Amino acid sequence: MTDDHQLEQSRERREFFRIDDTVALSFQMVPPSTLAKKLERQEKGLESDFTIMSNLAVISQEMSGVLRKIEGNSPDIAHYLKSLDQKIDLLGKAFLTWTNEMADQPASAVNLSASGMAFNAPEPTEIGTLLELKLLLPFFTGLILYAEVVACEMLQSADDGSRVYQTRVNFRHLRDRDRDVLIRHVLQRQSETLRKQRLEREDNKSNGD
Repeated sequence: MTDDHQLEQSRERREFFRIDDTVALSFQMVPPSTLAKKLERQEKGLESDFTIMSNLAVISQEMSGVLRKIEGNSPDIAHYLKSLDQKIDLLGKAFLTWTNEMADQPASAVNLSASGMAFNAPEPTEIGTLLELKLLLPFFTGLILYAEVVACEMLQSADDGSRVYQTRVNFRHLRDRDRDVLIRHVLQRQSETLRKQRLEREDNKSNGD
């Protein structure tokens, strides 16, 4: 098995890791006739100010290898570059807070992977419908994703008679940069959960002793 094949298999496994999470989420249906234009704008980086932080995160990730080399040879220069990166990051967060209403939107419970997600909606959506999703991850990382509805099931009605529909979607036309942001987020959340569970086991063991 070649190294490239092993890397591809590893990436595919990471794409299907699923986590329960809370994110700010909004969505709308996309008419098929408008999809091509939306994808074209997205490829040109014109999709929205909302994605500024995710774009900055991708650039920082691409620079990380070079920065590690600089750090080994010139620690002072590396420290200066990291400080510049932090300043740009702060400006990006401030810009998003000022210009986007989702910065103050309550978080929604979702089940998320790099290949799709599940979330609850107040109205049913027909299977096969294409949605434009806006996700606001921690640190003001905004993503605009396109997804196809693959399942929609009504959950038990609440006491007030309102209904909730669990909607499952698979991502479509997903850019590599957006997939990488999702994978990093899912792995980070998974690591945090495992660390929390380990600490709880250690606390329980200590209390038991």
